[in-house]
Amino acid sequence: MADENSRPADALRTWTIEPAPFGAAPGRVIVAAGRTTVLCTASVSDDVPPWMKGEGRGWVTAEYNMLPGSTEPRKRRERGGKVDGRTTEIQRLIGRSLRAIIDLDALGERSVTVDCDVLEADGGTRTAAITGGYVALARALASLDELPTGVLRDSVAAVSVGVVEGRPTLDLNYQQDFAAAVDMNVVMTGAGRFVEIQGTGEEATFDDAELAALIALAKQGIAELKTLQTAAIASV
Repeated sequence: MADENSRPADALRTWTIEPAPFGAAPGRVIVAAGRTTVLCTASVSDDVPPWMKGEGRGWVTAEYNMLPGSTEPRKRRERGGKVDGRTTEIQRLIGRSLRAIIDLDALGERSVTVDCDVLEADGGTRTAAITGGYVALARALASLDELPTGVLRDSVAAVSVGVVEGRPTLDLNYQQDFAAAVDMNVVMTGAGRFVEIQGTGEEATFDDAELAALIALAKQGIAELKTLQTAAIASV
């Protein structure tokens, strides 16, 4: 990890995952990637959605929100249960990513809701939410008095990569993301398996070599984030 203003193209921004000093959820952390800052909390209930009742399986879901003061200009609040398309897409991505490393059968008829609230946005809010959301989830599960072993099958983390000024670049901030010819979000498990790859050419195309370079950068960054997650779980 390196300083935001001087880091090389293959370095992460400065990342931290720290205990949230407020809130009642059993799992709660604040994750920061450069200036991007997200509050991630995980709450457990002894219930499941109606369509899962009686099956003996659990459920993990996520909600994502950008607070009004997280961006300039101010983002209007989403009220009445109505969320925009971007919010829906991101929270579904977070939920899929977390469920990929959970044994829902071992969880039993419990639900875990991971809330990711963006306090400040400077690019990579969805990747920060997934990375911090995993830590919040792990801490929430660890707080349970009775939980079968093997519920958490692996870890999961995410990072952005892109082609900026002709160079494959790791962990894009907003300015880099805006200027990127190619923009990609990569979600991977700790074992190195892909959960999701979202890649787009912004009025540009990319070839096999560029794709391979971006994937290699993402793997490198996610390996570093895994180490940070492990330390955060142990210290929270």
